[in-house]
Parts: sequence; C-alpha cells; structure tokens
Amino acid sequence: MASPPSDILIRRAEGRDLPELGELGAALMRIHYAFDQLRFLEPGGGDQAGYTRFLASQLDDDDAVIYVAEQRGPPSRDALRGTIHILGYVYAAIEPLSWKDLRDEAGYIHDLLVVDEARRLGVGEALLERAIEWLVERRMPRVLLGTAAQNETARRLFERRGFRATMVEMTLEL
Repeated sequence: MASPPSDILIRRAEGRDLPELGELGAALMRIHYAFDQLRFLEPGGGDQAGYTRFLASQLDDDDAVIYVAEQRGPPSRDALRGTIHILGYVYAAIEPLSWKDLRDEAGYIHDLLVVDEARRLGVGEALLERAIEWLVERRMPRVLLGTAAQNETARRLFERRGFRATMVEMTLEL
C-alpha cells in the first residue's frame, strides 16, 4: 500500500468536520448522478445539509465509523495552529445478517471519496485500509462495498486491495 504524504493524517471524523463532510457527500451524489441520472438521486438544493445530517447521525453510532484524510498546512498569522483541509473521507458500518441479501453479518464500506487534487497520492488507499482495520478490530468476517460500474479508478483501487466482484446490480426503469 502506498503511504500518503507525511502532512496527511487519517483520523476519526469529529463534529467540527461535518460542514466539509457535507460538501464531500454532496459531491459524491453529483458524481454518481453523472454516472447514471436514472439510478441515482438527483442533486438538489438541500444535498449538503441532508448529507451533513446523515453523517452527523453516524458519528456516535457504535456500528459505524467515518475517517477523514486531513492535510495540515503551515501555521498562519491568523491562527495558532495550521489550516486544516479534508482531502477525503470513508464511511463504513457493520451490517447485520440479511436474509434478503443472502449474507451474514459483514462490514460495509458505504462511501469513499478523495478530492481531485489529492488523487494518486495514496489517500484513498490509506482511508480504505483504515476502514478495513476498524472492521477487522470488530471481527467482521468480510467487507463488502459497491461502486458505480463506470468508476474504473475506484474499481482498480478495490481490486488492488483484494476485493472481487460478487454481484452485479441491474436496473429497469418503470
């Protein structure tokens, strides 16, 4: 696994991160909608607030975790500490046994997003790895995730880490 640059820290998300996480979640919605406008929710005016509320609800959930990749900048004259910029995040959760999905309890990586300017720096790999470590600590037997069929970059990342395709989602518009 490639290590991210030394000025990037992977840490658990906190309440102070929610405004940026909401922006990133809304960006994730726009990306997916661009992949398939019929399958994914259409972005609208309340996306950022909605995603912020959703991720806020997950911060204190014992069966969920959000990690952020944080880049620290040099100290500024206006602040005692350096500026902080979130380069990406991962949201993972423990999902219970599901008869409808024919699977046992498992870890599930729901979101993984890295901002454009931080791609190819190892940030996505580091976030993915930390989420997997969290799921291993909770003794999950496997980790599942979904990715848009058109998102070849993400698929390559997941395949490099050892993920294999097991299901294909198909959609019929009615």
